[in-house]
Amino acid sequence: MRHIYTLKMLVAGFLYLAAGIVTAEAEDKPNIIIRSEETVFTVNAINNATTTVKTKITILNPNGDHRAKLYVPYDKLSKVNTIKGTLYDANGKKVKQLKNSDIKDVSAVSNSSLFDDNRVKVADLIHITYPYTVEYEYQTTSKNMMFYPMWIPLDEENLKVESASLRVEMPKGMKLRYHEKNLAAKVKQEATATHDVYLWEVKDLNPVRKEPSGAGLEELVPIVRTAPTEFEVDGYQGNMDSWKSYGQFIDKLNQGRDALPAETVLKLQSMVAGAKTPEEKIQKVYEYLQGKTRYVSIQLGIGGWQPFEASFVDAKGYGDCKALTNYTQAMLKAVGVNSYQALIRAGDDEDDILTDFPSSQFNHVLLYVPNGDNGIWLECTSQDVAAGYNGSHTGSRHALLVTPEGGKLIKTPDYGINENVQRRTISVKLDDKGNGKAIVSTLYTGLQQESRSDVMHHYKPDEQKKWIYQQTKIPAFEITNFTLEQKKERLPSVTEKLELDLRQSATISGKRMFLTLNLMNKWSYAPEPLENRKTNVVRSMAFLDLDTITYELPTGYTLEHKPQDAVHKSEFGEYKTSIKVDGQRVTYIRSLQMGKGTYSKDLYPKYIEFLNQIIKGDSQQVVFVKNIP
Repeated sequence: MRHIYTLKMLVAGFLYLAAGIVTAEAEDKPNIIIRSEETVFTVNAINNATTTVKTKITILNPNGDHRAKLYVPYDKLSKVNTIKGTLYDANGKKVKQLKNSDIKDVSAVSNSSLFDDNRVKVADLIHITYPYTVEYEYQTTSKNMMFYPMWIPLDEENLKVESASLRVEMPKGMKLRYHEKNLAAKVKQEATATHDVYLWEVKDLNPVRKEPSGAGLEELVPIVRTAPTEFEVDGYQGNMDSWKSYGQFIDKLNQGRDALPAETVLKLQSMVAGAKTPEEKIQKVYEYLQGKTRYVSIQLGIGGWQPFEASFVDAKGYGDCKALTNYTQAMLKAVGVNSYQALIRAGDDEDDILTDFPSSQFNHVLLYVPNGDNGIWLECTSQDVAAGYNGSHTGSRHALLVTPEGGKLIKTPDYGINENVQRRTISVKLDDKGNGKAIVSTLYTGLQQESRSDVMHHYKPDEQKKWIYQQTKIPAFEITNFTLEQKKERLPSVTEKLELDLRQSATISGKRMFLTLNLMNKWSYAPEPLENRKTNVVRSMAFLDLDTITYELPTGYTLEHKPQDAVHKSEFGEYKTSIKVDGQRVTYIRSLQMGKGTYSKDLYPKYIEFLNQIIKGDSQQVVFVKNIP
């Protein structure tokens, strides 16, 4: 599916989205000042619109130079009519007028794209002395009316906006739908002889800065989203007034594209002949898909939203997310299993869609197989992901099921404390110099296994070893052996086994041995206190870590000091440690569970306190004294 932000760029240029920021006080100095910016979106008909943008931007230092570049994307369904630009020095003297020959026209094709008509016109007015000011004016025309503007005037950190506006002009009789957020002034409505006019304006928006563990940008700054009711794309008409009607439009794009060759149908039916349950059929078809196909982005006109035929993928062995999902749906249908395509906003850091504002908020397609209360989600673009696993890429968010009856929102699985587990056991044998040999076995599940799964499937053995070195937080060690083993289940897991030589794992000072018990899983970060925090505390991942470490000391040592067992509980989680000494054997057990969610900003000091308790607990030592005859 063509990425949603590509089309938003046609209206507003590149969006610089940053997570976790808040409105700042005057002491936060900007890198950029938008003196004025006017965006006019004029709908000419159900299948045509024009966007005009005029902007004047002052660049104060090199950190703002990126805003002196203009990127205007276009494709088969859109064109760039004009681009004008002027550069002024600090005294307001004109330095340069943009010429047509200065404007570059480059492909926007990604490495994973085979068919892609996305292109970008690039203008560059970066200057060598500061401050300087650039003025740009450009106009585009689009025939893709699925997408209306999303307006974020304050779209990055260290940006000040003196004045910005969005004007939407709708022909009489055409309905505009919009969603406002964090606006000081709501929409103003006007009318001309031919159009209804909607106007949003902001003034004197201060720079923004990040707060630790804070809310994302879209929660904090003024945003206006707009969307059509009736629309047309490349001859296909649709309605976006509800999720049901939008799903009907997508279903119409998919109709008649699921036919498979007769020999393929017979092959599939033979392949699942021994399957005793629908789940077994699904697993066999999904494994066949992963072994036969590969992902290739296809972005040609309506092909950004309409899948290639299943027969094409069957013959060629490749397709984009739409095509591969459509192909999998066709294969399951051939073996008697019903399924539905589902639009979703994918991405590890993506927020959920606005469920109360039906619109094109999606950038990916999955397949959903109903299975009672335990439906199965299939990521059809991956050759590695386990059937039924959504993970960080598509988990814990809403998707739009596409059915002949229309669209229906459904939530993908959430992954919480009991799913995202790290369970580790370590056995360490120490010598008289504090060096040691360790045998480590760690089971990772859910979100905690994803990075190692990626390493397993995409790195060579020597690269895997280098990566494990980088991830293993021990001061001095050598990996003498390692293995990674994955179980591809609905909750996938990776087991990592290490054999390590440890240098000075314990510190020898005179007759004493100082042993820091937490070998591999020390918490090291707590955010700085804030006197006037403005946003709630946000934690995006829940997890459970369980570590059991057994140390075998050399003979001749007697315990001198052992820390007390610890239990620290807070609204954010629970931390526990247990230490047992039995002769020359020390057993250390640590557990840490952290929840996810949004917590009151008033709890921020308690959050810091809880993390500091973990840091202190993870640095505790036992002390032994050597018996001297």
